[in-house]
Amino acid sequence: MKLLDVLSEAVGKSLYSPADVTTGSTHVRDSINHKRVMSIIMLALLPCILMAIWNSGFQANLTLNQMLAAGQIDALPALSDSTSLSANMLKGLWNFLPMLIVVMLVQAVWVAIFAAMRKKSIGSGFLVTSVLIVLLMPPTAPLWQVALAASFGVVIGREIFGGTGMNFLNPALVAWVFMSLAYSSSIFGDAVWTDVDGYAGATPLAMALGDGVSSLAGQGVTWQSAFLGTIPGAMGETSTLACLFGAAVLLITGIGSWRTIVSILIGVVGLSSILCIFNPEAMSPAWHLVLGGMAFGIVFLATDHSASAMTTKGQWITGILIGLLIVVVRIYNPTMPESVGVILLFGSVMAPLIDRLVVNAHIKKRKLRHV
Repeated sequence: MKLLDVLSEAVGKSLYSPADVTTGSTHVRDSINHKRVMSIIMLALLPCILMAIWNSGFQANLTLNQMLAAGQIDALPALSDSTSLSANMLKGLWNFLPMLIVVMLVQAVWVAIFAAMRKKSIGSGFLVTSVLIVLLMPPTAPLWQVALAASFGVVIGREIFGGTGMNFLNPALVAWVFMSLAYSSSIFGDAVWTDVDGYAGATPLAMALGDGVSSLAGQGVTWQSAFLGTIPGAMGETSTLACLFGAAVLLITGIGSWRTIVSILIGVVGLSSILCIFNPEAMSPAWHLVLGGMAFGIVFLATDHSASAMTTKGQWITGILIGLLIVVVRIYNPTMPESVGVILLFGSVMAPLIDRLVVNAHIKKRKLRHV
């Protein structure tokens, strides 16, 4: 298959359903297919996309207005009214669109190369992976670093295993972890969360873990603002409310596993509640759930079929393990506050082993019944 044909097919499958469908006496009759799954995930991501565009513009405009009031700048640039929806959206698009275009181009090249080498067609999911990668990035992340992260995620996370349906890691999650480890200053630094030159400020999660939750009030951060997402952070992960809309879509349609989501919440809420009993100054479960990439990771990455456990018991075990580790790393390693990505990747690696242990235990139990 020629490279141009592969690229043309990738664009077509991102926009339209394939014409080839199963007919005749099939073993499984169902209206769902991979294309429809990806379309539902895109629908679930829509609130996070809109929030990412608006909030990245809002944070920049709000900072510029504060700098003007403090006399740090003489005048506001164009489209810097933080109370204007259009100004915030346009400024946010300036961060979101270039990054999305770069990620899509990079992914198109790698997917086309591997498809041409295998002489196979490109599967759907092209657009979803690109959007997920962008939503996990800070608004000021250098495009060349994002391109490297996307390349690593697509190649190492998916293509070397055989492409879509063969991988056991989410490529967006792998790209996020690569960015976190290879260019930590670009994704954890104080100057990466607001697109204003010369401005630096830590995320609310870093402030809460470093100086205590009480320090957030002095920065104007409330639990409500953290829940709504009107705080600095990676573009798509700040709004827990937007993630809840996405979770509702995934759970109602059956695309996402409610066991995975609930089990992670049990681990986070359970351990953080116990820690609060012994240390009243510790971060409460309510704050854990609205700060950082917790909500986004639980809803859109932990529930990915290719990166989560398949057995019922395996989902419960893996989810609780992930929830416990998130709290432990956040509390006892504040130098790396946003550890959700690394822990979710660890959970994805452990999921096949946990499934294997669950299946072997079930087989052993059945054998004992017939002894």
